[in-house]
Amino acid sequence: MPAYKHFEDLPSWQVAAALYNAVLDLLENDAIKLSSGYRNQLDRAALSVSNNIAEGFERVTTNELIAFLAIARGSASEVRSMMAVVRERPRLQPHRAAFERIAELAGACLRQLTAWIASIEQGPIQGKRHLTGDQTRRREADQNASDFRLIFLRTLTPAHPLYNSPEARAARGLPPMGGGKP
Repeated sequence: MPAYKHFEDLPSWQVAAALYNAVLDLLENDAIKLSSGYRNQLDRAALSVSNNIAEGFERVTTNELIAFLAIARGSASEVRSMMAVVRERPRLQPHRAAFERIAELAGACLRQLTAWIASIEQGPIQGKRHLTGDQTRRREADQNASDFRLIFLRTLTPAHPLYNSPEARAARGLPPMGGGKP
């Protein structure tokens, strides 16, 4: 999975931005008669999707990220609902394609956010850089094995066949045979 450094690079944020721009196109069309309350709510719900993705991305813990992604999902669902509510209004039929495009973008946001949340919840990271119990135990076991090997290599006697191996010499802080750096 790619590691994103900026929320603007996230595919889900990009779709959410496209959703908001489609909503703006609709709301800026004076020929489309919608109540001021509907317009205001649609504007806020659509903008909430990208804003919550961005805010969650910048948070510290996975629980915070999931919470903001869940809010973004709710806002995308709200936009879809608002499209469904007015879909059959006779005076809006000439603009049906715009309403359908917005509903499609909101659905795309929902699918991406649902998948992202599921991948986080099923992943090994919990909290800020905290692994699940299984991951922590595996990491500790690997570290214990590495520590044991290092101690073993440091305490080899000169008669041991591995005593002058590059790994054993490095464990004792010595350069490899031939005078190079460890």
